[in-house]
Amino acid sequence: MIPLRDSQPSRNFPAITVLLIVINVAVFLFEWSLEPFSRDYFVNMYGMVPAHLRPSSMVTSMFLHGGWMHLIGNMWFLWIYGDNVEDVLGRPKYVVFYLACGVAAAVVHYVFNFYSRIPTVGASGAIAGVMGAYVVKYPHARITTLLPIIIFFTTVELPAWFILIYWFVLQIFSGVGELANSSGVQQGGVAWFAHVGGFLAGAVLIKVLPTRERYRAYPELHWR
Repeated sequence: MIPLRDSQPSRNFPAITVLLIVINVAVFLFEWSLEPFSRDYFVNMYGMVPAHLRPSSMVTSMFLHGGWMHLIGNMWFLWIYGDNVEDVLGRPKYVVFYLACGVAAAVVHYVFNFYSRIPTVGASGAIAGVMGAYVVKYPHARITTLLPIIIFFTTVELPAWFILIYWFVLQIFSGVGELANSSGVQQGGVAWFAHVGGFLAGAVLIKVLPTRERYRAYPELHWR
């Protein structure tokens, strides 16, 4: 299921969300402008390597990506869900929230992979936090979703709580499955538990941080 757009309007232009997308794209373009040796050095320097953890890498790794599809997928999810979370938090708190979710995701990944020498990169943990906050604040917003049916595709409108809880459960099962099938050989892959940690951090933080007055996914109606 691929989300295409949501029904929740924004009251303000999502300046921070747009800025985050621009920064991620700019860093990726710089990263891929390097020749292979320099690119590997750059990723090892600024990505998070659990076995040689540098606290600063928990932040810098959020702005690196492993390929075009990794980047596009993350930025697409950030664009769909980020504007509303930025709206309800306000710009300064949204920056703190985003970075905090990314760090929380990195910590959870470290706990499950503290021996790994493989660099971890990507904004997925922070964006998972945005998704966790979205499902808390706007569970009944409608998400227009691209749904594959055998060899065909169709679009359906589904409630946000269904889409996001389904995604969250999928991350848990994928992470547990990867642990169960691990042979002890280090290899790259998806940081499933980082997604879980980020999502939970976002769901908790949105409850703790002061937010603006909520507004409905749909305007109130006057019946006559």
